[in-house]
Amino acid sequence: MKRLFTLIAVLLLVLGLGTACARDIDGEPVAVGAADGEQQGHVDTDQYDKLLLECEVLSTAQIAQAVGGSVARGTFNGAICRWLVEGATSASVTFNWFEWGDPNVEKQTAKKLGYETENIKVASQAAFTQRDPQRPAVCGVTARAPSRGVFTWWVEPRTAAVPADPCAAPIKLMELLLSGGQ
Repeated sequence: MKRLFTLIAVLLLVLGLGTACARDIDGEPVAVGAADGEQQGHVDTDQYDKLLLECEVLSTAQIAQAVGGSVARGTFNGAICRWLVEGATSASVTFNWFEWGDPNVEKQTAKKLGYETENIKVASQAAFTQRDPQRPAVCGVTARAPSRGVFTWWVEPRTAAVPADPCAAPIKLMELLLSGGQ
């Protein structure tokens, strides 16, 4: 009898799952990427003349030199920019430019994440470092962008060794950026 109840329960469960996911949706199916009558099916990137400008604020040679490597290869351009630096020093470098960001909000967020922050000056501008006690070799530096928003550079060595000053490279990158790449 127990087996019969178990079998009935399993059958009801299977039937219930089969009907629970079935439903009708109005409209006509369209292949992914197919344009409707109002959409052209492509984006005219010419209207975004500074689309990847933030990833070109410093040259790859400047990034490599500031970090202590011989070459930097860009690995991602988008909302943030990433490079791998190789050579005497091997590190991951990340840059972001939040055009509507606020340094105070960034600092509060870093503290909420448990990062240690320290106020510094970079190229005569107020900035702060942020360090995760769990990852002592990693450092980020944030400063107000001259036009608007905030800039942040992060450098994370790709070796187990902790640099003498983990914030030296991101501070140098921020210094180069705020002084116009000079």
